[in-house]
Amino acid sequence: MAPLRLSLRQLQIFVAIVEHHSTGAAAEAIALSQSATSAALNELERVLGMDLFDRTSKRLLINDNGRTLLPQAMALLDAANSIERWAENPLLLSGGLRIGASTSIGNYLLPHILADFRRALPTQVQANWQAQVTIENTSAIIQKLVSFELDIGLIEGYCHESALMVMPWLEDELVIVAAHDDPILASLPADGPRSPIGLAALRQAVWLLRESGSGTREIIDQALLPYLHHLQHGIEFGNSEAIKYATVNGLGISCLSRFVVADMLESGKLVVLPTVLPKFIRHFYIVMHKQKKLTEGLSRLLQHLEKLNQSVCS
Repeated sequence: MAPLRLSLRQLQIFVAIVEHHSTGAAAEAIALSQSATSAALNELERVLGMDLFDRTSKRLLINDNGRTLLPQAMALLDAANSIERWAENPLLLSGGLRIGASTSIGNYLLPHILADFRRALPTQVQANWQAQVTIENTSAIIQKLVSFELDIGLIEGYCHESALMVMPWLEDELVIVAAHDDPILASLPADGPRSPIGLAALRQAVWLLRESGSGTREIIDQALLPYLHHLQHGIEFGNSEAIKYATVNGLGISCLSRFVVADMLESGKLVVLPTVLPKFIRHFYIVMHKQKKLTEGLSRLLQHLEKLNQSVCS
């Protein structure tokens, strides 16, 4: 086998330059001198026989050669990081996973899922099992998966990134809810079956919504706008928990996951509005980079998630 002419350090420097657009900023980020950073880039381009950047007076702009190399370089660096994490304690077959979840999944489902997963691990692994959980909106989780900052993502919105593999997972019902004394309920009888609330009343209502980029927001827009054409915005929030409590306090109506509002529905502080709209069902998704290498721990987690999906669907 011929000796390798490329080094991981060269690829790490290349990725840092892509992120920071100059050798000086990249050198500072990776604790290296600017001259050493420039030399490493020049050597990498010499070995490959091609330029990876267009040079301007102050910046390095990645060209088409660099864009072709970038995902391959990030995949190799991610695999090297996985080896280092595994080598720290090879007995922790399922340790060190970096899990990303969009907010509804991360706040309401993931803690229970991970507790069950750890209990299912071998006894000698459970006490020292570790994971890093990142909870952000869907678009942020997707970007972290693309850059190999996460091993796996659980999202509640659509993924349009071609570098990622998307697998349908659980189903979730979105329900339109209001406070038990919200004015929109005034026209409905207090006792007995309630007539559906019409489209005109829903168009006039003030809606409490997630921020743009949220998977929940994207799904809600696609579910409601074909019928309502527009939503009268009240307040946008960065998480569903805030929307839930704002709805309880009469600031407007909202459309949220039944997982999110289950406690408030049970207590009677929120009610599901009867409407003329169809039932809204969305999928949660498992997302991974197509070039992600399956470790023992990641394989075990995938099996656990699939088993959970089968138990919910059966």
